[in-house]
Amino acid sequence: MSTVLAAAQDPTLADFGRDPWWLVLVKIVFAFAFGLLATLLGVWFERRVVGYMQVRPGPNQVGPFGLLQTLADGLKMAFKEDILPRTADKVVYFFAPTISVICAVTALSVVPFGPKVSIFGHWTPLQVTDVPVAVLVLLACSSMGIYGIVLGGWASGSTYPLLGGLRSSAQMISYEVAMGLSIVAVFMTAGTMSTSGIVAAQAHGSKLDVFGWNVTAPGWYAILLLPSFIIFFIATVGETNRAPFDLPEAESELVAGFMTEYSSLKFALFMLSEYVSMVTMSAVTTTLFLGGWRAPAPITTFWAGANSGWWPMLWFFAKVILLVFVFVWLRGTLPRLRYDQFMRFGWKVLLPINLVWILVLAGLRSIEDWERPQRLLATAIGAGVLLLATLLWPSKRKAPKPPLQEQVNSRPHGSFPLPPMDLQVPPSPRTKRVVAEREPANVVAGTDSREV
Repeated sequence: MSTVLAAAQDPTLADFGRDPWWLVLVKIVFAFAFGLLATLLGVWFERRVVGYMQVRPGPNQVGPFGLLQTLADGLKMAFKEDILPRTADKVVYFFAPTISVICAVTALSVVPFGPKVSIFGHWTPLQVTDVPVAVLVLLACSSMGIYGIVLGGWASGSTYPLLGGLRSSAQMISYEVAMGLSIVAVFMTAGTMSTSGIVAAQAHGSKLDVFGWNVTAPGWYAILLLPSFIIFFIATVGETNRAPFDLPEAESELVAGFMTEYSSLKFALFMLSEYVSMVTMSAVTTTLFLGGWRAPAPITTFWAGANSGWWPMLWFFAKVILLVFVFVWLRGTLPRLRYDQFMRFGWKVLLPINLVWILVLAGLRSIEDWERPQRLLATAIGAGVLLLATLLWPSKRKAPKPPLQEQVNSRPHGSFPLPPMDLQVPPSPRTKRVVAEREPANVVAGTDSREV
């Protein structure tokens, strides 16, 4: 009976689109409130954690434990002077910050917060909506958020915000490619692009035949697809402009970059969009790789009802908070990268590794139905080819330079004269003979040894 009940808790695509209008409105308000409150608490959480890492108290004056400090900062920004540049495009300048916030919040509409529950007598999933291509909706929302940054820099009517917006768009588009490719492995393994279907696919580990042994593979894709998880999370950090990839807001280089000309509430919206994106991408990472709202294995082993009712929301929020802590941890630990290092890392490291990993995974998926000897032979051949390609790949390391004396000896006859190689400066021709002849050290030079 418990197995049937657990299976009935998993929502499917057929469970959406049947809710009354007021229940849909309640779900939308809940998703918006979650994004807003998680952002406000996320700012306080980051300042407290970074303060603990730096051995200082952090915000602790406004409200208990400083919880109202973020609210006080928001009120302070609201009453600051709102300056509009004379050369700005007023309409685009006003709407650019809202684009980033709206896109970040919209992505939460396809994130499952829990299983099917009863709300005022209606059996409904804890998710606003779901579609067969829900993950593409997430990618579209994260891509549309780039427009807010680009338009904000362009509409300011100034050179430095424009350059900051262009640099930001190049960075975010570059890491959007790595993020999209890392999700391909999830599609191939789960067999669906629906977020609720991906969570359901991680409920139970698949059976694997490893050299005659039947092994149950982990259910979470963070373990089963570890390279995709690592690349996805790194791309997420770069996509949300978080340290060490916070180059769009590099104050030491760009004077706040694309938001230089913004103030008051418009500046607050840009800052809010960054934290909303951080919380949203943490929720997306939880959904795609950490089993979504399902409890970890140690809890489900001794508690059969851990994945039923309203309890799954607790596991979901705990996973999101853990990922937000990792975001804060990175900011308090790693220094900022240079822009060329950052772009080189995205295009020349993450992208090739992602493509090779997808090729390997596709090969393993294609030979699942083969006989065991054929499967072992194909795996051995593929591993050998990959090993040879790794060993024989041409290295770009420059050849070491020969010693300096060898370079001097190899110069052709008649070359220009070289300065002394022992780094000893010859005596000045303007000094008197007592210095030029270099008498013994016990002879003290008189006043006539100075230059004339």
